[in-house]
Amino acid sequence: MATEHHDHPKGLMRWLTTTNHKDIGTLYLIFAFVMALIGGTMSLLIRAELFEPGMQILQPNTFNEMTTLHALIMIFGFVMPAFTGLANWQIPLMLGAPDMALPRMNNWSFWILPFAATLLILSMFAPGGGPAAGWTLYPPLSVQQGMGVDFTILSIHLLGISSILGSINIIATILNMRAPGLTLMKMPMFVWGWFITAFLLIASLPVLAGAVTMLLTDRHFGTHFFNAAGGGDPVLFQHVFWFFGHPEVYILVLPAFGVFSVIIPTFARKPIFGYTSMVFAMATIAFLSFIVWAHHMYTVGMPMAGELFFMYSTMLIAVPTGVKVFNWVSTMWRGSMTFETPMLWAIGGVFVFTIGGLSGLMLSITPADFQYHDTYFVVAHFHYVIIGGSVFGLFGAIYYWLPKWTGHMYKEGLGKLHFWLTMIGFNMTFFPQHFLGLAGMPRRIPDYALQFTGFNQISSIAAFCTIAAQLIFFYLAFKAIKGGEKATDQVWEGAEGLEWTVPSPAPYHTFETAPAIK
Repeated sequence: MATEHHDHPKGLMRWLTTTNHKDIGTLYLIFAFVMALIGGTMSLLIRAELFEPGMQILQPNTFNEMTTLHALIMIFGFVMPAFTGLANWQIPLMLGAPDMALPRMNNWSFWILPFAATLLILSMFAPGGGPAAGWTLYPPLSVQQGMGVDFTILSIHLLGISSILGSINIIATILNMRAPGLTLMKMPMFVWGWFITAFLLIASLPVLAGAVTMLLTDRHFGTHFFNAAGGGDPVLFQHVFWFFGHPEVYILVLPAFGVFSVIIPTFARKPIFGYTSMVFAMATIAFLSFIVWAHHMYTVGMPMAGELFFMYSTMLIAVPTGVKVFNWVSTMWRGSMTFETPMLWAIGGVFVFTIGGLSGLMLSITPADFQYHDTYFVVAHFHYVIIGGSVFGLFGAIYYWLPKWTGHMYKEGLGKLHFWLTMIGFNMTFFPQHFLGLAGMPRRIPDYALQFTGFNQISSIAAFCTIAAQLIFFYLAFKAIKGGEKATDQVWEGAEGLEWTVPSPAPYHTFETAPAIK
């Protein structure tokens, strides 16, 4: 099945022109972690400024630029490309396919990204300053600010084109390239997670593209969609934006749900509990994510019936999410559990995401949301959801598949140290922010009242420790790429799936003859 006999290009041209899914997956992962370093540095500037009341190191407008760009870079530059990198590496290997269905388009999808990211970062230096209206780009601020907003809008368009091309490729690969006998309901859960995510991307990203294009015409072509001075409605932008924005949360989370559903059975040495219900739960979450957008906007002044609809529909998402958490726990129940690094990340991710889900239920209650809205409680909530639901899954996936990719094992002790330092540091950074929010500290402000100092200082010190802990990960990844203890083909005792039937490292060309699935 696996062959090494074909030559493949070397040097720079290999990476510029490659259509190989493994090379492109590697490029996506490298790009994502470079962007994570940039976005992470911005978060440290934010936390340094918030270490104590008063203005220390950033001007207020620069602080707002940092919060805006940190969010945009982490979502569109780090988490989404990193999971696309995983998809490129793993989906063909898991399906028994030789490559992605549309390899040339795969190359284009990636190479759009560096240009989009450059535009986004250059927006800070544009005349009139960078975007400082928050990652949501709410009017009227985004209509009035300088050229940096135009750079950002163009960057969002390019990032969206890249994501949609990637999604089309993933859907085409899954529908057309599966090994004979591998039916949809036999696919690994990671592939299912991406299959549903790809449809979410195609359905939601054009809505964001429409919203920011209308913003652009308001800024330069005299339209007044959102400009109240000309009869427009800024709240309309919020409706259109969040119709994209809420599914986006699940675009970030569903691939990680797939990762948890692959790692937990491996280290519990049991099949996933309730496979079919897991698939339908993911599809239900994806559907419901489109009908809950206005829970971000309770305070704009909606009719009572609208608020009730969005409150109950939001709460409904807890049902399929609860099914998934129940099934993960049931898979572990009475399993022969071991706690290697990928398993720690998976269990940690489920734990942290569940805390984020519970604070999400609190936010879904309309009258209570009036207290939480635009406070640090919301900041704590979405970091628990996105870091627990996405970034923990991402680290778990990389530790799980790194030996298969490189052919070398990483240092298990250092991997566990990376997990525990991140877990403790993350919780010390964001858990106090729940209390800050409940006490009334607003988000997106560079200065604050004296009584919030203690929790902010804990949060800032922990943030620096958490980011420092990530150096262990970069060291481990670099060491595994360079050499070290040889990994076996199977790597993990309980691992099942086609990717474990090829040698470690996975050969440049795999599955030129489709494997048979019984």
